[in-house]
Amino acid sequence: MPVSLVIFDLDGTLIDSAADLAHAVNGMLSALGREPLEVGEVRAMIGDGMAKLVERALAARSLGALDPVEAQRMVLDRYEAEPVRATVPYPGVRAALEHLRAASVRLAVCTNKPAHLAEVILERLDLAAFFARVVGGDSLPFRKPDPRMLEAVLESFAATPRDALMVGDSEVDGAAAEAAGVPMILMRHGYRRGPIERIPHLAAIERFDELPGLIRALAA
Repeated sequence: MPVSLVIFDLDGTLIDSAADLAHAVNGMLSALGREPLEVGEVRAMIGDGMAKLVERALAARSLGALDPVEAQRMVLDRYEAEPVRATVPYPGVRAALEHLRAASVRLAVCTNKPAHLAEVILERLDLAAFFARVVGGDSLPFRKPDPRMLEAVLESFAATPRDALMVGDSEVDGAAAEAAGVPMILMRHGYRRGPIERIPHLAAIERFDELPGLIRALAA
């Protein structure tokens, strides 16, 4: 299967952002007089977009009756102020992206995070130049696991599912990729909620330095 396009998830795949998301969520909870959540608790809430993260955090602290729009604004204000306070790319990300770019593979990001935040984070981590397209959770009327999000990325590159690979870390990524007919490589280091075996994937890898070789093997 020749691969001309690789579509990456962001949080839990390219970057470890759980600490900064927890910081923003806990700032909101503190303002509302509630105890903070552990980073691990917040990590388990990530993957379905900011609105869902805030909804889960409110429920965890018995604040389900609070206006979710206002709570999301409180979290976003804090997160936008410090989006890369502790966020880092996973080891090997830059080298893998450089290798793929040198091999003329086109690269895109498809994330449920708001697009402007994804772009700011990629820029501040010096990764933005690798990606020809960044599609966020507010770029379209739908988001992962809806396969139309991936289909829109494919269409923007005039690519078919057979031309592409998805690289993700979670059930949300696996469901979107499977429904869109795009094979997925699963990063084991991510924010999945259940066993790897329950996530549709072509292969699972531990480190980014395994990715270029795996793509070459698939192409061969």
